Amino acid sequence: MMRQRLKKINRRNNYVILAENFLDEDNKEKALQFFKKALKFKGEEFETIDILFYIALLYDEIGFKEKAFETYNSILRLNPNEAGAYYGIAIIYDERGEKGKALRNYLKAIQLDPEYDRAYFYAGNIYDEEGDKEKAIEYYKKVIELTPDDYMAYNNLGSIYEEIKEYQKAFEMIEKSIEIEDGYYRSLFNMGVIQKHLGNIERAIDYYKRSIEAYSGYPYAYLNISAIYIEEKKYKEAIRILTEGIEKNPDAGFLYYNRACCNINLKNIDIAITDLIKAKELYPDFIEMVKSDKDLKVIRENKRYRFLLED
Repeated sequence: MMRQRLKKINRRNNYVILAENFLDEDNKEKALQFFKKALKFKGEEFETIDILFYIALLYDEIGFKEKAFETYNSILRLNPNEAGAYYGIAIIYDERGEKGKALRNYLKAIQLDPEYDRAYFYAGNIYDEEGDKEKAIEYYKKVIELTPDDYMAYNNLGSIYEEIKEYQKAFEMIEKSIEIEDGYYRSLFNMGVIQKHLGNIERAIDYYKRSIEAYSGYPYAYLNISAIYIEEKKYKEAIRILTEGIEKNPDAGFLYYNRACCNINLKNIDIAITDLIKAKELYPDFIEMVKSDKDLKVIRENKRYRFLLED
């Protein structure tokens, strides 16, 4: 009897080893297959839970979200105090856009494990999105207390301070984020925003450009540089940066819109019309802006271009 039991334990362990080998090779489908085989043989409950966590994570990574969700619930049926299972469920709800359910599960994970820094981080994100800035600040500060080198938490905290116009605090948080990770495009972008608020225009442009160097797929950096040039009536410089942004982000309708405004100011009406058509195609709600934007008065007053105002 004991020999039989040991044989089953060995078979389970063998399958786990094979699964882990496939994980090392980044073969997720095969790893999943062997973790599932391992579950067919009895073992200690804590080992079963470990295997189920592997399975849930693999389902999630492969794209089988519902199966991942079911697996996390299987873990909780075995042990209702597994903070990681609540966190996994929260992540899935978060991705579905079910923020209330996500938040409840993040908070449950925190209740079970008060040092669960990722749960604090994503709970902070939801509080921020919902407009509860005070709670968001509290949770990001907790992340930083638990993980002092979390540059994303510093960035998010700085972004909130910027939003509520506490620019010195915003500067300090973003500066710390960049000190920890100087290649994070969002921190560089946010420092550009703060420098603009502080009246340091050249520094703002410099940080926006550094953000673009770090990641050219973030269209708002191009937009903000163009906005500075437009304020200074440097329309050709604005067109240059907007064109660069469009090359990197061809689906960013607001870049076409801003370039159209610049060309209208330079009397390049036909070129502007082409960009407005593209902007409207990408984002139909731009029609409302065309109806009120003072830069586009010439479009509204010319019958040839009335089609741009039609839904």
